[in-house]
Amino acid sequence: MSSSSQDVLQAFDRIRVFQRGEQRAVHKPLLILLALSRIAQGLPRTMHFSEIEASLRQLLTEFGPSSAPKTPHNPFWHLRTDGLWQLEGPPDLLNRKPAATPNLGELRSPSVSAGFSPEVDAALRKSPVLRATLAHQLLDAHFPETLHGDILSALGLDLSSSEVEAEEATTTRTVARRDPRFRERVLRAYEYRCCVCGFDLRIGNVSAGLEAAHIQWFQAKGPDIEANGLALCSLHHKVFDLGAFTILPDTYSLVFSQHAVAGE
Repeated sequence: MSSSSQDVLQAFDRIRVFQRGEQRAVHKPLLILLALSRIAQGLPRTMHFSEIEASLRQLLTEFGPSSAPKTPHNPFWHLRTDGLWQLEGPPDLLNRKPAATPNLGELRSPSVSAGFSPEVDAALRKSPVLRATLAHQLLDAHFPETLHGDILSALGLDLSSSEVEAEEATTTRTVARRDPRFRERVLRAYEYRCCVCGFDLRIGNVSAGLEAAHIQWFQAKGPDIEANGLALCSLHHKVFDLGAFTILPDTYSLVFSQHAVAGE
């Protein structure tokens, strides 16, 4: 991959993501991924907020914390402070201080639009490999692996073409290393069964469909230690990462989200 493409990846790697305690805002990563999907469809560089509001809100509802859908306009405004995103609109709005976030009504104005800077947009349109690598970089940095496929599917982003895979294999991406022994230590601590439903299927001596989940996500600096791990079947690992339930760090009690609804 060219040095200019590496520069683009490094610039996106430096975007500032709001974090409060262990909770990270995923607004910017999801907006960037949404913009990547628009490029893949050949849509114009800039977009009106009203064009993407519903899609972005749905992504935040599915893959963000419970409060995220209330503020879909935040990344549309704040991403420009990272130097990769340009906002176009009336001077009185553009000249505001970064902290003076416009309200939803102001950003819905047809006179306001935004998109990647022309240089970044051109680089991403030119190289499907760069787009795929950036998408993977964002997913690896901000979301657990159990959600990657669902996010790509929701966006309509297909990164599986043989051309992209072949070229991407030659690309070096910086990814934090995980402890390969974490899974075995956690499963052993829970006696090789899901701590929610007791699922313990084995094929021979190999546990099937059982995974080691981080209580505090690896992407949020959660350590690879048993105290930060849960043995979960693949189903409960998925719904755990979606926020259906969590573990309180002080009491280690299981708490279900008020947004999680199920039948009998």
